[in-house]
Amino acid sequence: MIEHKSNLGTIAMGVRLPVIREGDNIAEMVVKSVIAASNEMGLKVEDGDVFAITESIVARSEGNYITVDDIAKDIIGKFGEDADIAVVHPIYSRNRFSLILKGIARAARKVKVIYAGNCDEVGNETENPYTGVDILEFYHKIVAEEGAIYEEEFSDEGNVSSALGDYDNIIVATIHSRHNVQFTLEHKFSKLVPNQMPDLPFDYMSVPSKKIYRLDEICNKKTDGKMGYNDVYGLLGSNKSGDETLKLFPRPSTCQMLVNQIRDELWEIYDAKVEVMVYGDGAYKDPVSGIWELADPVVSPGYTEGLEGKPNEVKLKYIVDSENLSDDELLKRIMDNKDSDSVDSMSKQGTTPRHYTDLLGSLSDLVTGSGDKGTPIVWVKNYFKKYCD
Repeated sequence: MIEHKSNLGTIAMGVRLPVIREGDNIAEMVVKSVIAASNEMGLKVEDGDVFAITESIVARSEGNYITVDDIAKDIIGKFGEDADIAVVHPIYSRNRFSLILKGIARAARKVKVIYAGNCDEVGNETENPYTGVDILEFYHKIVAEEGAIYEEEFSDEGNVSSALGDYDNIIVATIHSRHNVQFTLEHKFSKLVPNQMPDLPFDYMSVPSKKIYRLDEICNKKTDGKMGYNDVYGLLGSNKSGDETLKLFPRPSTCQMLVNQIRDELWEIYDAKVEVMVYGDGAYKDPVSGIWELADPVVSPGYTEGLEGKPNEVKLKYIVDSENLSDDELLKRIMDNKDSDSVDSMSKQGTTPRHYTDLLGSLSDLVTGSGDKGTPIVWVKNYFKKYCD
């Protein structure tokens, strides 16, 4: 029998914080809460520990909010006043998209919503089986209440161009396929114009004949006013926080400074090299509802460098099942294979090649939940320790 100094594997624990308000020093509050939790549980902060912080408190502390009027103003700046705008494949969500649609309708004369089908890209249905909300009626009502004309059509990704008809102003509302959809539409709706760039060696150049913007290109610029913005993700990852207000996804630059500061402070206190990340939605699919949780553009908008890359693991159960080895031979077999990068090695087949941040973000999302647990920090121990360690 193989004996171990410790029988404990990965441990994930929620850590409570006081309620976060705009302007709060999150780094200071996180460090204080980790110290208190460590003392309460009698657990040391050690090398390899991971501290994951939910994105919502980061965005709240930096006051990264926008209003429906802010969205409408940016839409008008891009398409002009009273434009006819087509919205391609939005997510079916009151929380995620209703206020974005409201801002578009407030700026437009006519809005055509092109739906992907009965389910959106993350698995939400047009008629939610849990809330009973018919999203088609709900979105129609939003547009009508803003005084705009509403149209709708169903079209898969391959036929979007024909569904657009004569609409020249387009908002690509998909999350994870947004670049592909925009590229396809710009290629489809292009025209040749005289080359105005002397550095290019041809007389004509191809440019889109329609105005096409993604959601991450809306509300992505800092303004002189109090309007929030996200320079990388724009409206992607935003959440409804009132009838006229959205909380934007936190800016990656803010997240990076935060995680580095927390890592450095914990390192100084405990002499332990820890990793820190900010996480949003987990990257997993619920088997009952069919909903893929990842409605944010990424799982983690900021993390320390030790969380780069993917696990390099061997399939322990395959080796045990397929080879008749003694305990010593088994350990040697694991050690010999664990650093191999061969994609053909059967001892690694079946280990899903996901990124550390996606795995840890999904774990943390499940631990902290989306309700009232009040644990926006998740402390993960032993995650990087393997059987042979």
